[in-house]
Amino acid sequence: MKRFFEINVAIVFLFLYLPILAVVAFSFNSGEQTAVWKGFTLSWYTKLFEDAALWRACRNSLMVAGVATFIATVVGTAAALAIERYRFRLRTALVRGLYLPIIMPDIVLGIALLTFYVQVRVPLGLASVIIAHGVFNIAYVTIVVRARLQGYDNTLEAAALDLGANEWQTFWRITLPLIAPGIIGGALLAFTLSIDDFVITFFTAGVGYTTLSVHIYSLLKFGITPKINAISTMLLVNSIVFILLFLRFRGQEARNR
Repeated sequence: MKRFFEINVAIVFLFLYLPILAVVAFSFNSGEQTAVWKGFTLSWYTKLFEDAALWRACRNSLMVAGVATFIATVVGTAAALAIERYRFRLRTALVRGLYLPIIMPDIVLGIALLTFYVQVRVPLGLASVIIAHGVFNIAYVTIVVRARLQGYDNTLEAAALDLGANEWQTFWRITLPLIAPGIIGGALLAFTLSIDDFVITFFTAGVGYTTLSVHIYSLLKFGITPKINAISTMLLVNSIVFILLFLRFRGQEARNR
């Protein structure tokens, strides 16, 4: 029975990751198509650095992800502190509502945000995308920071206040350093989700405000080439790096506990 489960797990992992490995491998294919291997080359990566439209899309993606992550980190951290420390009306509803952006399908959230923008006459552009990304990223940051606060020792703050520190000094010198691994982990997760998002961005971005994911989608209309594989490989590496950083901070958080 143990051998059966091991084989089953191996098959599942192969099914999930072999296509990704194929994308990475064919990004080094010298041929114009991905169906036939013609030889090894780095020319597709060289062409990426010469593509002005691609770099414009990258700049937009980094701007959206950076600003949305900052907003989500500040609001999400404040929300987590408020939920864990205070008892107020609608607290239970707020906690349950945090999970809606996570469990809700992206297409539903994208259509809802687009409808809202149209109703209140918000012009579609980078600002609308940043707001949209902040909406679902706040939930992720709040949940991650709340997990860090579960094992937080409030007596440290009480000791600081007894020794003469005011509330702001206590927050900056005691609270913030102790929950920093959770905040950084939530920010890294939010940045990764934002820079990889396509569906919500597709519905909320205006004409001329293309992000990297939308730019890749426009390239797919002309067929899959090794250039697209090269872009996908770079995105994959970016996601792996940020996920590893996120896991590192979560591990540090666990050790601190």
